[in-house]
Amino acid sequence: MKVKKIVKRTGITFLILLIALIATPYIFKDKIIAMVKESINENINARVDFADADLSFFRNFPKASIVLEDVKVINNAPFENDTLFYGKEVSVTTGIGELFKGKNEAIQIYSFTVDDAKLNIVVDENGNANYDIAKPSETPKTADTTSETSNFAFQIDNYHILNTDITYHDAKSKTFLTIENAQHEGFGDFSLATSKLETTTTALVSFALDELTYINQQQVQLDALIGMDLNEGKYTFLENEALINKLPLKFDGFVKVNPNSQEVQLKLQTPSSDFKNFLAVIPEAYTKDITNVTTSGNFEVSGEIKGIVDENNIPKIDINIVSNNASFKYPDLPKSVENININAQIKNTTGKTEDTYININDLAFKIDQDSFRGNGTLSQLMSNPKVNATIKGKLNLGNISKAYPIELNKELSGIVDANLTTNFDMNAIEKQQYNRIKNTGNLKVTDFLFSSKDVVNPLAISEAAIDFVPGRISLRKFDASSGKTDFNATGAIDNLLGFLFNNGKLKGNFNVNSDTFYVSDFMVASEKGSENKNTEVQQGEALKIPAFLDCKINVNSKKVFYDTIELTNVQGSLFLEDGEAILENVRSDVFDGKITLNGLVSTKQNTPNFAMDLGMNSFDISKSFNGLELLQNIAPIAKALNGKLNTNISLKGDLSDNYTPNLKTISGNAFAELLTTTLRSTNIDFFNKINEKLTFIDLNKVNIEDIKAKLSFDNGKVSVKPFSFNYKDIEITVSGSHGFDQSLAYNATFQIPAKYLGSEVTNLLSEIKSEEAKQISIPVSTKITGNLTSPNFTTDLASATKDLVTKLAKLKAQEALGNIDTGSDTVNDILGSVLNGNTKEKDSTVTTPNSKLDEVKGVFGNFLKNRKKKKEATKKNDTISQVEKQQDSL
Repeated sequence: MKVKKIVKRTGITFLILLIALIATPYIFKDKIIAMVKESINENINARVDFADADLSFFRNFPKASIVLEDVKVINNAPFENDTLFYGKEVSVTTGIGELFKGKNEAIQIYSFTVDDAKLNIVVDENGNANYDIAKPSETPKTADTTSETSNFAFQIDNYHILNTDITYHDAKSKTFLTIENAQHEGFGDFSLATSKLETTTTALVSFALDELTYINQQQVQLDALIGMDLNEGKYTFLENEALINKLPLKFDGFVKVNPNSQEVQLKLQTPSSDFKNFLAVIPEAYTKDITNVTTSGNFEVSGEIKGIVDENNIPKIDINIVSNNASFKYPDLPKSVENININAQIKNTTGKTEDTYININDLAFKIDQDSFRGNGTLSQLMSNPKVNATIKGKLNLGNISKAYPIELNKELSGIVDANLTTNFDMNAIEKQQYNRIKNTGNLKVTDFLFSSKDVVNPLAISEAAIDFVPGRISLRKFDASSGKTDFNATGAIDNLLGFLFNNGKLKGNFNVNSDTFYVSDFMVASEKGSENKNTEVQQGEALKIPAFLDCKINVNSKKVFYDTIELTNVQGSLFLEDGEAILENVRSDVFDGKITLNGLVSTKQNTPNFAMDLGMNSFDISKSFNGLELLQNIAPIAKALNGKLNTNISLKGDLSDNYTPNLKTISGNAFAELLTTTLRSTNIDFFNKINEKLTFIDLNKVNIEDIKAKLSFDNGKVSVKPFSFNYKDIEITVSGSHGFDQSLAYNATFQIPAKYLGSEVTNLLSEIKSEEAKQISIPVSTKITGNLTSPNFTTDLASATKDLVTKLAKLKAQEALGNIDTGSDTVNDILGSVLNGNTKEKDSTVTTPNSKLDEVKGVFGNFLKNRKKKKEATKKNDTISQVEKQQDSL
């Protein structure tokens, strides 16, 4: 019985304890949250918050765990609202008994973990740091082995920082450091005055200084055993090995934290001298697997970093990188890289930041029979970086991929022969003080072939010669071809270093000559595909004019082919600047005539646009309208015209992805004059129907020579001011508009002599004595609507003819009664408005040598095409019936 009682009581006790362990976190949760927030906010000058907090006795039993989720530290001024720290989860462990301490008793912290965090450290140009958020302590610090801060005391024995990104940006020194995907953990006893801390770290590290990137996402691994002396603030590296990518480094020394500075003394070296160490420092993406690479010679890195770190000083640096007569060969590549010599140093002998420099005494290698050698110095890194370098050598580019596993979309080929010396500083580049940029030497390229997804066809340079002189690069010779295009160029390039190092504009002045130039050789593929060699070009991709270009190109080409258009004797100037191409006085022979063009094409916006002034002289109408879609839409029946025209056009609008005008967006105006032009009506069925049914008009004999018209267009609509032409003694005046969708809205007025109006009219005229009445013509108005393929029209021909017959009969009757004398005013009174129609509205268009062919043809074509059968009515006599029948046929 006693045993049962003991078991029962023990079970009850255990159950009560279990319930207590489960319930206590909920009981003390609010207390913990309040205590954490109060403690943090009492000690830092920033806003701290977290989404939730959790207390657990089981996560790290027998210790208690406090877990904070979505922790944020937001800066106050001068970094108002900037996020200093964000952690998805921050957890600490403490003893269970610590939770029952009084308000003023410190809770011991034994470990902590930070997971999925981002730390953003910023130092502004005034030296203010966003991490300087600790409030000044009101009591002096003591040398206690346990560091106590408000309600927490730290006796750490392990910690973990996982999946964390750290960025450091110092605007004053223009330093930028990023540590990505950091995994760091440490194990030690911080409660002891002296102990050892075992750490492991992996991360991707990038470093840039004054906009120059020195390290780009290098994989770094560090296993370090650190001796800690918390009384002295000294941390000694005992057993340490680092990997930079795969380059091993061993180092020893110490870092000592003083009240106002840090003392650093470190020695480092590669544990072996194998030349594979050099390949190991290069990211694996660029070296591939180096396990089976055959090497000879040595590669060693050694040095010392020693001195004081404070606001004015850095440690002295003496790092040496040496390789002597080394070589390497990849097992699956035919050639090797030999005679590799490297002699370089990173030095600072004064402890002043600005005195740090990189010295490359020698850098040389040989591939096959080609050798390369260079040397140089990079100094004043922290203030005004200065470069002094010499490069000399000859290199067959085709051998690079045969000796080194570099991945290229297309193979490189060609010979580069260089002999260059350069001496410049960044201030000179920024201020464009070219007299301080000392470039001398020359560069020669022969049989160079370049191809990539960024160009449509391979670029073949048979020979290029470049001379470097202070402040300028002279392109002495450049003979090249691409696709079916050949061209050669000479000129000069300014600010190349500013473009390369300071995001400046690439300035130049070039003269380009070509025998045959195909625009399609330099255009990206359309959505329907292309015959270009480089199929990697994305379909539908729009060409952008580079914003970094600021240059003038004088062009002279014997033949230029654009789509189906052939231009000859092309001359002019092209200015490329800020994403725009400005064309100035571009002249060419085309369509058996001449064209002059001024304007611009802009790709600044998402949708490219253009604005152009075109002067066209003596264009062949048939060729030009068949070759240009714009003209086809302005004058859809132009193929029925035969002859030449002059035209001036001003227009603007958007461009499609293949750089053709978007007709729905264009607007502008034009003036056109037809020269030695005839109408070939048999080319269009519409005109054929007119000739069949309109017996007194033969469209093939219509005189449209010297027609002049003014036009304007906007929103896909062409508006035409009144213009006139004659068919024999019939005067015709046309005005109105049509759309690019082939819709019609025109008015036409015919001055028709009475003799064409049938036998009744002619019989009446023969019986009338008035000579003025016998010469009468009547105005017939026609409205043309519908569309090009199905035009409609209405006319007042029947009513005008009926009115004329009535008035002629009245005139005849008055003459028979003897009430009218020949030439008397009574004749005018009787005929009235019919006689007034003899005064035709004259064409107000001023004669000029140029005009817009498209608009004239569009107007004339629409006028003729819009005559279509509209109505039939019962007529009073044969004359009216005949005229109305002819009108219906139109």
